[in-house]
Amino acid sequence: MKKTITILFGCVAIAAITAAFAAPRLLGFSITQLGSAVRVATGMGAKLACSGRFVSGFDEQRIMDDLASYSPATRLLQLQYGERGVTAELLGLGQTSATYREGLGCTLDIGETAGLDSVKLAPVAGGSGEWPRGAAVSSIDADLQRRAATILARDNAAGLQTRALLVVQDGRIAAEVYGPGIDAQTPLLGWSMGKSLTAMMLGRMETLGLADTGSRPVFEQWRGDERAAIAMEDLLHMSSGLDFDETYTPGSDATRMLFRSHSASDVALASPAAFAPGAHFSYSSGTTNLIARWMHERLGGEVQSSVDFFRDEILQPLGMAHTVFEVDPSGVFVGSSYIYASARDWARLGLLMLNRGEMNGRRLLSEEWVERAAAPNSSDNEPRYGYQFWLNRGGSSPRYPQLPDDVYLMQGNRRQRVMISPSTNTVVVRLGWSASRYPTGENFAELLPGA
Repeated sequence: MKKTITILFGCVAIAAITAAFAAPRLLGFSITQLGSAVRVATGMGAKLACSGRFVSGFDEQRIMDDLASYSPATRLLQLQYGERGVTAELLGLGQTSATYREGLGCTLDIGETAGLDSVKLAPVAGGSGEWPRGAAVSSIDADLQRRAATILARDNAAGLQTRALLVVQDGRIAAEVYGPGIDAQTPLLGWSMGKSLTAMMLGRMETLGLADTGSRPVFEQWRGDERAAIAMEDLLHMSSGLDFDETYTPGSDATRMLFRSHSASDVALASPAAFAPGAHFSYSSGTTNLIARWMHERLGGEVQSSVDFFRDEILQPLGMAHTVFEVDPSGVFVGSSYIYASARDWARLGLLMLNRGEMNGRRLLSEEWVERAAAPNSSDNEPRYGYQFWLNRGGSSPRYPQLPDDVYLMQGNRRQRVMISPSTNTVVVRLGWSASRYPTGENFAELLPGA
């Protein structure tokens, strides 16, 4: 009888997975892809649970609730928490594990990962004095703080799970509110906001003269075919023309890249050309991981050298002491998706862009690079995208009509947002876990000067 119940429960679980993945963006696979569905579920479960526990410090209930926002079937996962990692199974199937390493966060245990254990990441020395150089905040505006607190309470009463809301006005924190269990030091997942940081790392390399972004082919593997014409700027603009499947269904390029691959960038590197370079915008997380791979190779091809560059040229100059940039099992940063940072650290990145590349008395990005990063692309279908930043302007209509035309944003899944507004000298950070629509334009407009 026990065996019969187990088999029946397994069938119910598979049916639940099939039904759950029938939600928008998680649908479109046949019964022959159920094996992939199980492996994607356990891969996602192990990875996000590991980072949620060891990076963000979440409890097991919050982690499970976050996973279940993608699919109720994930509640059937068995998650085993160890001293430095998590193992996930689905009714004894598809066992996948992820390991936590100090400074590197969590990485799926796929293929050879032993080299990651020897990487050393020196802690970032926090500065003294007022934010952004230090941690002191004495610039809270009472009215703006009240407005931010009202928005956070309203969001959470509506089930939108806003976890952090922070406003920088004229270079100082003017409002800062947090949801239950979150504070100013909690690293939170930015998902695709990491794409903007990846571009900024490339901009830093370019400013230092370490990146010849004009050379072609971008990768030697593309020499001799039509992909040889792709330029780095095409990758930055998401207009490379590569045929990368960004849909999040079992077996898609995106899910294989994030939850089943030893090298995340290998998937996009092998993608064939579908459009002429620069002609057509197609949002692709694989494109960002190609940029991360290119930087990794130019920095010496060693995990330690990439980690050192990130710390020495981004984290330390900006005072980002509560940020973790995770690597794939091959040791390359997963620039598309896996960056955890506190709301204050995300705000530091926004302020660097608002300040046209200068921060804490140092120029990290050239003004010319910042201008290019926030300029529309020349694609035939979506010009409102810069160097891994979403633009409010550039098309026939603004993306967010409630906001100034010059606004541009980092954006990530579950409605992560960092808004840069040059004309109002404002940065707004919103971190949370909203499965449904989030009123970005309406809420952020309430936080601008004069609202």
